[in-house]
Amino acid sequence: MTSYLWRKYADYVYTKWERTLLWDMVDPYRRPKSFTSLVTIYIAAFYTGVIGAAITEQLYKEKYWEDHPGEMVPLMKPMFYGGPWRVYRGEVPVTSLPNAP
Repeated sequence: MTSYLWRKYADYVYTKWERTLLWDMVDPYRRPKSFTSLVTIYIAAFYTGVIGAAITEQLYKEKYWEDHPGEMVPLMKPMFYGGPWRVYRGEVPVTSLPNAP
């Protein structure tokens, strides 16, 4: 019985080594992993950001209209960028000018 178990174990170890050697030779020729899941996550994150920005801007407009009914809503200053910024078609908000009171 003991020799039978040793023989089975030796067969297992040998075939395990043989399989490893075979797959190590085949591995460079495998197809690369797909980027589909990564691209899907990036697209979902992008559109989540777009929808979040639209909702934030709409809430800003509604709040401004409650405080100043009938007036034109000024451009919303960027939330996560504190540096200088320009508006090419329109006026620069007073809060973003360097020496504004």
